[in-house]
Amino acid sequence: MSVVEYSVQNEYDKNPQLTAEDVEEIRKWLKNQLHLPHSYITDLDIVLAHHRCGYDIEMTKRVIDLNYTLRTLFTFYSYRQPDKSLERACHTWLITPLNMPTLKGYRAVYCHLLDPDVKNFVYSDVVRAFIMIMDLLLYEEGTWPGVAVVVDMNNVTISHTTGIDLNVAQEFFYFLQEAMFIQLKEFHFINAPSFVDKLLSMLKPIMTLKMLDMIKVHQVGSDSLYRYISKAALPKEMGGQNKNLATLRDEIWEKVKANSQFFEEEAKKRVDESKRPGTPMTITSIFPSMECSFKKLCID
Repeated sequence: MSVVEYSVQNEYDKNPQLTAEDVEEIRKWLKNQLHLPHSYITDLDIVLAHHRCGYDIEMTKRVIDLNYTLRTLFTFYSYRQPDKSLERACHTWLITPLNMPTLKGYRAVYCHLLDPDVKNFVYSDVVRAFIMIMDLLLYEEGTWPGVAVVVDMNNVTISHTTGIDLNVAQEFFYFLQEAMFIQLKEFHFINAPSFVDKLLSMLKPIMTLKMLDMIKVHQVGSDSLYRYISKAALPKEMGGQNKNLATLRDEIWEKVKANSQFFEEEAKKRVDESKRPGTPMTITSIFPSMECSFKKLCID
């Protein structure tokens, strides 16, 4: 079923700090930013960005500019239709919201490797799927008090980690930390294998200190996750009371397939760098020290 845009009036009702005056001020600023796709940016987009920035108007302006700049530059925003590669990604990795919030009221997003065949793991497509699903959820549900990401490493092997393109990983974590219209509050690795520390040490250079501080690692057999998220929220196969993995996979894939029109409209929200005041933004200006040889993770 096609998603329906969340009501901005509902946002005013649930967020007393949000004001129509702020939204109008940001809208007026947008109209003067000729490089930004202001005619396609909705009031809900502004509200999502403003909420992410704690209702700081100047920070909201900076994050809006950065968000749409990165949508234009980063590879996982370049093609966003439910093609065969995206279908493979959604059937290899389950990426789905859980059916209840965390104990602190955050929206929980659960990721689980369904297909252990390394040949079917294409990291860039999984990242593309994650961002597309998050965009759909934000459009449909509006703001959340925060987001908790749960990565279930059951079935993950060292061979999977060698398939991670670090350039794509850097883009993904930069977008997640600096520009996505969410407040990321928790990041959990559960059923963590013995090599998880080496994996995190390799990813450490592309994470902020704030991100590193929020990462929690839960070993196989540990129940420490349940201090943050109710066990009942997890899929049946993982001991929870949620739907089974196959059902969750099919439901989220059907949602993605049903919303190709949403993604066609979203693709219009891109920056025209030729109209930006001053120097145009490029990947090199964002990541000046990124080495071309720094492509794949290598964990011994």
